[in-house]
Order: sequence, then structure tokens, then C-alpha cells
Amino acid sequence: MCLMTLTTIGLGTWNMESAPKASVDALRKGIEAGANHIDTAEMYGDGKVEEIVAEAVSGIRKNIFIISKVLPSNATYAGTIEACERSLRRLKTDYLDGYLLHWRQKNTRIEEAFKAFEKLKEQGKIRQWGVSNFSASDMEESIKIMGKGKIIWNQVLYHPEERAIEFDLIPWCKQNGVTVVAYSPFGQGKIAKHPDLSKIANGHGAAPAQIILSYLTRDPAVIAIPKSSDAKRTQENVQAMRIKLSKEEIEVLDRAFPARRRSSLPTL
Repeated sequence: MCLMTLTTIGLGTWNMESAPKASVDALRKGIEAGANHIDTAEMYGDGKVEEIVAEAVSGIRKNIFIISKVLPSNATYAGTIEACERSLRRLKTDYLDGYLLHWRQKNTRIEEAFKAFEKLKEQGKIRQWGVSNFSASDMEESIKIMGKGKIIWNQVLYHPEERAIEFDLIPWCKQNGVTVVAYSPFGQGKIAKHPDLSKIANGHGAAPAQIILSYLTRDPAVIAIPKSSDAKRTQENVQAMRIKLSKEEIEVLDRAFPARRRSSLPTL
């Protein structure tokens, strides 16, 4: 179980290294607006984004839930521990609230990474751990290796035009107590122009992006981590938590963005 309650909308940090000052400001504004969950990874900017996060949470670290991720190329037992220690140094913190395996490659020995996660947890360097880009079958295999109650999160691609995880993965995660974390919730940016979405947004006096976030997190088993390096947009994203869609509005969006099964888990 998580050690603090996460807001429905977290703060993603990928591709922030190109505008570090604006990114720090955006993260701060998001925190001020009520977000307490920042997602980052060693891959983002080759570690530079973790340094941006460190600056953004300086002086308020204890109030923020920070998750980082290890690359599969580093995910041996020793490599995972070393990667975590590098992330801790860049983030200027003694611990991570969560640590994830970023994705799985064919040669990734997930049991080694998982054992390293458990060791890091024993040492107090991480509080909890999880995975990213794992399908329902990957999750089932992981549970067989580690047992239930160890894997806290699965971070996956999820936006209105990519709803494949609703068929198998979300139900599996709900049944097994795993929180689904939606990354890239706005897709490629064209979704917000859909007329049905715009109509619902106008009815709430909201931005289309806020309606998207409310729609994706309509199930309490799902949280979202939209990235924005613009302070105003970040505040809007967090404020989407206040919007509650009606059953009729959800049905309209279901029809506007029909869910389609995929033969494999969609990723970026």
C-alpha cells in the first residue's frame, strides 16, 4: 500500500531538460495547485530531469511523492541498485517513494530487478516499487515470481484514442490491487479538438484537456501523469481533479473514442 495518498493527477517530467527554469516553475505551480506526485526516470534527459525535480522539491521534499524508473539495460540485480543510487544523488534525496522497471526487454531478467527492488526497500532507499509498460500477461508472470502485494503500480500508455488497457489490464490490476498510472494522457495533441469533447468542456467551463483527465481517471484505480512545462497548463491539469463527469457525458466520450482491443500492449 502507498505510504501517502496520491492526487488523481500527478506531474510527468519527460522532455523537460530543454527548458529547466520553466520546468521547475511548472512543477512548483503544480505542487501549489495540489499535486503531490512527481514521476521521473533516469532516462529523461540522461538524468538531467531528475536534477530539475530536485530543484523543484527543494525544501518541500517530505510532502512530495517521487517515483523514478530504472532502464531495462540496467536492470540486473547489481545494476538496479547502482541505478537507484545514482537517481537518489541526482534527486538529492535519501529515498524514493516509488521505483519502477521502465519497460521489459526480451533479455530482461525481471526476477533480478524485483529482488533488487526488495533489497532497496529493506535498506530504506525506496518505499515501494512497480513496473511500467507491462501487459496483463507480464503482470501475471510477475505475480507468480513475487507473490501478491509487492507490485504497487503499472505505468502504461492510456488516452481517449488508446483505450486497449480497459479490456484486460485495468480489470487485472483492480483485482490484484495494482494502481494503473496513465502516461501521455493527451495522446498526440489532436484529441482536444474533437467536437464532443469541446462541447462537454464548454458545459463545465473547463479546458478540453481537463475533461480528458477527468475521463481517464473516472475509475479510482487509475491516476494520470500529464507532463507540462508551462506553469498555467500544469495548474489547469491539477484542477481537473475537481471536475466530475456525469454518466451521460462519459457515455458520449465512450462513443466518440471507442475502445479497441490490441494484439499487444500499446506503448510509446
